[in-house]
Amino acid sequence: MPLTGTSVNPARSLAPALFVGGTALSEVWLFILAPIVGGIIAALVGRFVLDTEEE
Repeated sequence: MPLTGTSVNPARSLAPALFVGGTALSEVWLFILAPIVGGIIAALVGRFVLDTEEE
């Protein structure tokens, strides 16, 4: 992204972090954990708040 210089594509973030190591590798956990947590939250909201579960 132009403003912060961050990479939104996980492959573009993970591959360089694996080769560089150090700080880059220690900060890349967020690219793995955030989508998982977001998916869990979305499933819970869909089931309990929006009542999308069919019976």
